[in-house]
Amino acid sequence: MKKLINDPFEVVDEMFNGFILANDHIVKPVGKRSIARVKSPIAGKVGIVVGGGSGHLPAFAGYVGQGMADGAAFGNIFASPPSKPIVEATVAVNGGAGVMYTYGNYQGDCINFDKAQDQCRAMGIPVQSVVLNDDVLSAPKEEASKRRGIGGLFLVWHIAGAKAEQMATLDEVVAATQKANNNTRTVGVGLTSCIVPANGMPTFTLPDDEMEIGLGIHGEPGIKRVKVRGIDSVVDEIMESILADLDYKGSDVALLVNGLGGSPAEELYVVYRRVKQICDANQINIRFKHVGEQVTALEMAGVSVSLMRLDTEMHDLIKNTVVNTCMYKKN
Repeated sequence: MKKLINDPFEVVDEMFNGFILANDHIVKPVGKRSIARVKSPIAGKVGIVVGGGSGHLPAFAGYVGQGMADGAAFGNIFASPPSKPIVEATVAVNGGAGVMYTYGNYQGDCINFDKAQDQCRAMGIPVQSVVLNDDVLSAPKEEASKRRGIGGLFLVWHIAGAKAEQMATLDEVVAATQKANNNTRTVGVGLTSCIVPANGMPTFTLPDDEMEIGLGIHGEPGIKRVKVRGIDSVVDEIMESILADLDYKGSDVALLVNGLGGSPAEELYVVYRRVKQICDANQINIRFKHVGEQVTALEMAGVSVSLMRLDTEMHDLIKNTVVNTCMYKKN
């Protein structure tokens, strides 16, 4: 294991400390593993709290700031945060209009965010949750509630943040976020495993001449392993799965080509090129696009493609979003 770390069991706490020091113009610590926007709480604004396991930066902490989330809670590498930091973030961002939790559909996150929600409601803070499940290949369409939340959350949280910045009510922010989630689909492919520091060895083995279609961001198995081949045919397969799951033809969309942590930007742009060709062939109009690492899996090599179908409201929200987060590095 070669990593830029000290004690493998201190990685998250040292990362947390460095993250705060590097972004103290945008975020502040509100607990041992919880952060909030420097200006939090904002009176009359719905607070948005995100979170999950560490190892996915810039998700989730990197999305805290004007235009997206108001607070975030950190867990251990690939492990849900316990309820305490979630509650700490909730109290810190509560401006009197309620708080929305939004996170990926993983058992630990669902349990701990639900526990925090109950605790905060007992304190008199209105809290609602939107659980994200954009990973097409993690469960069949008829069992979509079992699907994982992966790269598409980057797109969904733009909508959520923009709606909250309009000083919308909690019900309105939840509705916009749920609509964005319902219109988002993602498929990924992995080329290598990653190494969780505390384990010191790859999470799984993947032969040098194989790639895995549908791989999860914690190393969860995909639907099949195939021989490494030209990326255009792989993107064709990814897009075929996405377009078969939701009718995007003729629609306006937001698009993310997301690196999983170990693939260079040059390769991501090769992927985007093919995705754009397929969108053009299907009269899919790309109104918002981003190519880069947003939801990673430590040093895993690979890519995911996310499409979010936009109606008029969502188009206007994402078009007018002012994002000043740690992710975008704007002062």
